[in-house]
Amino acid sequence: MASGLQIRVEESGYKNLFCIPRHYEEDLERVFVPHGFILDRTECLARDTMQDMRSHHIVALCVLKGGYKFFADLLEHEHMKALNQNGGKSLPVTVDFVRIKSYCNDSPAEKISFIAEEPSTLNGKNVLVVEDNSFFYLFHDITETGRIMKALQSKIKDKKPRMVKVASLLVKRICQSPGYRPDYTGFEIPDEIVVGCALDCNEYFRDLSHICVLKENAKEKYSL
Repeated sequence: MASGLQIRVEESGYKNLFCIPRHYEEDLERVFVPHGFILDRTECLARDTMQDMRSHHIVALCVLKGGYKFFADLLEHEHMKALNQNGGKSLPVTVDFVRIKSYCNDSPAEKISFIAEEPSTLNGKNVLVVEDNSFFYLFHDITETGRIMKALQSKIKDKKPRMVKVASLLVKRICQSPGYRPDYTGFEIPDEIVVGCALDCNEYFRDLSHICVLKENAKEKYSL
């Protein structure tokens, strides 16, 4: 299990040093993790996942919506492509997308929908789940995050894959642990509300490349 690069709570981040879309300038406290830093860390995770999983056909599952940017960067990284092309045995990597609705009619029941492929096609394959990182910072009860991902993994394992691994760009450091950790983690961050890199606040900020901390008044503005 790969530990994430730790971003310390005392780190002040970066102010006025990176390009921010003008429509968000007044809403952001600071840039927490710059886009270039994210891409470098993604390269390491691409290397780790391919080294562990390239023994057999890989199905990469993107959990929508907050996982799509990290998912695309991970799969399109030249390091991953090079390992598959030059590492001896070359294997296909196919993709699918998953939606998870954690609450149905205010009851805590998971609704998991595979967008394209039927889950039966996972039989005998190596499955890489790239999760929706918003699970790790928007839930008021952090134990929900582990419950949701365990439900997804259980559904996948019912289809008899060879291997199931989970990759997450972010994991939040909190006192109350959900008892769940991804296999591959980009960054471990303090207990902050962050946006960017496809992480949203009521669908805003997905177009922000950096991971940034929201100002207090922005949380009210976007009705977080």
